[in-house]
Amino acid sequence: MTTPAHRLEALAGDDHLLARFVNRFRRAGLRGLLADLNRSATRVEVPAEAAVDGFTWEPKDRSTRRWWPQGITTSADAYGADPSGGMFEGHSVIVTSWYARGIIGRLWLGSRLTVLDAGGDGDAPYRHVLLVEPRRRFGLLWLKTVRVHAGGIVWYGKHLFVAGGPRGIRVFRLDDLVRVRNPLRARGYRYVLPQTSAYAPGVDEGKSMTYSFMSLDRAGEEDHLVVGEYGRRGGSHRLMRYAIDRDTELLKGDDRGFAFPTELHDQQVERMQGAALAHGTWFLTSSMGEGNPGDLWVGKPGEYRRHRGVLPTGPEDITYLPQRHQLWTLTEWPDRRWVYAIDAERWASAE
Repeated sequence: MTTPAHRLEALAGDDHLLARFVNRFRRAGLRGLLADLNRSATRVEVPAEAAVDGFTWEPKDRSTRRWWPQGITTSADAYGADPSGGMFEGHSVIVTSWYARGIIGRLWLGSRLTVLDAGGDGDAPYRHVLLVEPRRRFGLLWLKTVRVHAGGIVWYGKHLFVAGGPRGIRVFRLDDLVRVRNPLRARGYRYVLPQTSAYAPGVDEGKSMTYSFMSLDRAGEEDHLVVGEYGRRGGSHRLMRYAIDRDTELLKGDDRGFAFPTELHDQQVERMQGAALAHGTWFLTSSMGEGNPGDLWVGKPGEYRRHRGVLPTGPEDITYLPQRHQLWTLTEWPDRRWVYAIDAERWASAE
């Protein structure tokens, strides 16, 4: 364990432009969106040893090669192990992120979220939300799509952190969810979420960090944003933690706006796709290519136990849901896309 020179610089958003954007449309917030979900995820048995409960998307979302699911977070991340059961106004909410592939996808569509109401025993309704950056050009307001891989997301209070790869971290407020009157102005989406601010990466020595995935750790006296880096053989595979200010719900920074990691673990697992902490135990997902089952790694940095092939093919980001002692994760390959739970206690004891 060490404290590295890597830093994240807080970049202020344009509050005036954001307010103008939100006021121009209809502010719905998460409450309004949950009342207007238009698709349904089917509860299914997920074909993997570690999976205990799960869903699959509607056929179009399950098979599309335009959009690829990546990140996951829940209302338990947002509100912790509190008397509400980690729910948003009685809803057990799962949020996932997707990125668009291809030239048209990257330039025109960017990244999106899916909000899924998973509180019932049956199927789960959901809806997609486009991520946007409000811009002003020639005095006119227009929407630029957020073009990041979105490999990991964390919902913390009112804020949503989105992994931006080599460009750092993007920040959104779920209260700013708006319903647009004309979906044609928003790439066909009825709901959009505007970016409020961002963190740009910096480094004083060594190779800069790629923010591939993330999760939340609430176990200590301070809450932490856990970030990790995907890398193949010969690359860097780092895990870091940044302290979160519980009052602002943003990263703790110095008077210059720099947030420094409190912890760094270098040269971790190759092809890491997600990492989460549960009561001090690390759980990592790693992929082995299309068609090959994924691996679950359990333990602590430098001392993991590898559970080979217990995950479906294409595992991605992972998050911990303390109320159920479960980890939740998802897969990316077309026609093999699931959102599913893992029994954390079982695999921690197997470690």
